[in-house]
Amino acid sequence: MTRQSVAKAFGNVLRTARKDRGLSQEELGLDADLDRTYTSLLERGLRTPSLALLFALANVLRIPPSQLVSDTLDYLQRKSP
Repeated sequence: MTRQSVAKAFGNVLRTARKDRGLSQEELGLDADLDRTYTSLLERGLRTPSLALLFALANVLRIPPSQLVSDTLDYLQRKSP
């Protein structure tokens, strides 16, 4: 498991959670107090969130932070050979 694979998995999980809530990338970013382009970088796996940011994103998405982590782990396990 590489940092890049974790970042991409998290990005996919974040995108799914955001869309499930009916939020645009810009709305999620603004509500989490991020630059409007940062959500895109996260979703594309080009950035990884800090722990504080993980909590902020989860708060906006109205899910526990642990769900983002466990969904990312599930995604990685499904994708691994």
